[in-house]
Amino acid sequence: MMRSLFLLLCFYVLSFASGYNDVIIQHIKNIKNTNKTFSFAVYGDNRGRDDILLSIINSVNSDKEILFSINNGDLVSDGLKYQFKHYLSIIKESKKPIISIIGNHGIGLFENDTNYKKIFGKTHFTFSFQNSYFIIIDDADDEAVSLKELSWLKGELDKSKKYTNKFIFMHIPLYDPRKGDYKKGHSLGNSKQVRLLNNLFDKYNVTMLFCSHIHSYYHGFWHKTPYIISGGAGAPLKKKGFFHYIKITINKSSIKYKVIKISK
Repeated sequence: MMRSLFLLLCFYVLSFASGYNDVIIQHIKNIKNTNKTFSFAVYGDNRGRDDILLSIINSVNSDKEILFSINNGDLVSDGLKYQFKHYLSIIKESKKPIISIIGNHGIGLFENDTNYKKIFGKTHFTFSFQNSYFIIIDDADDEAVSLKELSWLKGELDKSKKYTNKFIFMHIPLYDPRKGDYKKGHSLGNSKQVRLLNNLFDKYNVTMLFCSHIHSYYHGFWHKTPYIISGGAGAPLKKKGFFHYIKITINKSSIKYKVIKISK
């Protein structure tokens, strides 16, 4: 069943020049969930270990509560077309829709996002599901978000005000928690814009900011904004890191974040 769906999605993308993520988002919107409670999964940085990514996919497949997943970037090592195709051959094993976000390794050394765009579509986009709004930001160049994208982001945050939950996804974190609460490191380089983004997220009461890029797990607050860094989907782990994904469960009165460890 899922293999047939995967082939159908590929045919649709190739035939109608629609990005893979666009098709996946439509599939998510078509999910019939009569229960107001739902769950989704988040993980990132799978490059290098197909077996870990497959273990995550199999774990998500077996969890009846999880409706879809978001892979928060670094799907591949160098942004090459054959690598993205290989990634697609892995995620075809998923019985649940997977949204795949661009990361710094997705643009390669020459910071070219052409191969990603040809397959997956836009690098920044939004979608909604029930009472939640999902905003995906492209900060893959390690330095800053473009001024055009920043203007778009402000508009999307305005739209998000009518939703109960506002989730932000960006591959590279605002700060590096290993260095200190508000220190640079394996994080965005433009300090002025980092402060601007943090202020925006605070202003709009973002429910959770999801990042990856650091191959470990961290959580905390950057000023008023709660964050989770999840980079344990297969890339070489940092000290004290572990392979994992996050299960987010939303009901009428609360949100639960559960770390699911993958043992290998």
